[in-house]
Amino acid sequence: MIKTSTSISSVKQAVRECSNCDIMVKLNLGRNKFVTFPATLSGVYPSIFTVEPRDKNFLGKTAYSYSEILCGRVEIEKCAVSSK
Repeated sequence: MIKTSTSISSVKQAVRECSNCDIMVKLNLGRNKFVTFPATLSGVYPSIFTVEPRDKNFLGKTAYSYSEILCGRVEIEKCAVSSK
């Protein structure tokens, strides 16, 4: 078993730093299937965080737990400053 050096508290802190920012979300759907979409981190709560996809046709799950990041099912990356 591989031990990770990250903890839930460090994941929560990293997500909190991206609050109300534009992010890229990468979901691991299993069997080498991935979905990547742009979103805004809209809410940070004690056990979950919510994202609002920028694509209105995207009907995927928009609330994720911090453990999903720890397990590698969800990856979020803060986007560079975008010009609107």
